[in-house]
Amino acid sequence: MPGARSGDHERVRTLGVEEELLVVDPSGVPVPLGPQALEAAARRGEGETVGEHDRASRDDGAVDSGGNGDDEATDPPGHLVPELKAQQIELGTRVCRDLAEVTAELRHWRARADAAARAAGARVAALASSPVRVEPVTTPGERYADMTETFGLTALEQLTCGCHVHVSVADDEEGVAVLNRIRVWLPVLTALTANSPFWLGRDSGYASFRSQSWNRWPSSGPTELFADAAEYRQVVADLVATRTIVDTGMVYFDARLSERWPTVEVRIADVALRVEDAVTHAGLVRALVETAAREWRDGVPAPGVRSELVRVAGWRAARSGIDAELVSPLDGRPAPAADVVAALLEHVRPALAEAGDEERVSAGVATILSRGTGAQEQRRVHVGTGDLTAVVRAAIEVTTAG
Repeated sequence: MPGARSGDHERVRTLGVEEELLVVDPSGVPVPLGPQALEAAARRGEGETVGEHDRASRDDGAVDSGGNGDDEATDPPGHLVPELKAQQIELGTRVCRDLAEVTAELRHWRARADAAARAAGARVAALASSPVRVEPVTTPGERYADMTETFGLTALEQLTCGCHVHVSVADDEEGVAVLNRIRVWLPVLTALTANSPFWLGRDSGYASFRSQSWNRWPSSGPTELFADAAEYRQVVADLVATRTIVDTGMVYFDARLSERWPTVEVRIADVALRVEDAVTHAGLVRALVETAAREWRDGVPAPGVRSELVRVAGWRAARSGIDAELVSPLDGRPAPAADVVAALLEHVRPALAEAGDEERVSAGVATILSRGTGAQEQRRVHVGTGDLTAVVRAAIEVTTAG
């Protein structure tokens, strides 16, 4: 099994990335052409149609692309699949062993997603929410219909695009130990990846309003500490037993164990406007996982921070991104965003160095702090044009650039 967990395993953990993209017409308005785009992709052998994906979701719960198998033959391939709304399409990379592979995979699958959308008369944009007002259309399928019936406006209004990073772990025990130790750092990732300042025609006042919309789901957000993998599995079973969530795929924790692959899946981020920012995020996530696993092996206890405080830190990160203070995971007090981000880098620096990622990720973080997040870029376009459709059109060009 690929990935570094102990002396019996390879040096560096594998990873995979999933991104959700908006499907928009050339003018910048989201359009419900995702299913038609996927039909075009399926004809090219590049993805699943709506019906195929619905059956897979029913059979397997969460359908995850990142992770690792026992060998190349069992590694999941890259793909394009449907999402909850017909104005979306999701891409998933194959298993990657370094950040250069992640970069190439994301560029490839963003380009393939855009080609599929073009075949349906549309384009794709890496925006975590729609800047312009739109009526979300639910993708056909039994699972999505059940979600809409069960959750009402929460499901009807949900049109958000996230980025999920999978990192390999040895087993569920290591995975749960990782979940316990990374939870306090996840709000910092929310701030660095913020890319949803506009919500259906107006400025939300948030850097990541996707986070606010997403946390309306009853199973979303931070978790408490788990004693072990058995307790984690029991919590998931108890959630399903309430008959509130549709299936285990709706366990929307900020970070969770994958249903299909031996990975930890970090789900906190907005989809990144730029591929290079998504790669920086993926590198940070892998380093966080490796750092947490080392702490567990060394007997370092998980930070005993209550989930209420983690949730507040996440809200604050979503509100201001890197424009203001963040809650420091080191002492639970507000500090300048740049200082908290620097603390994150210092926390994971040994893992970054061992993976060969230190220079690339450090430079990527510095670029985000100087150039700004996707949210800041979107607002600059809007200030310069006064036109929210111009924000989308600019995002179309950036999404597949390079």
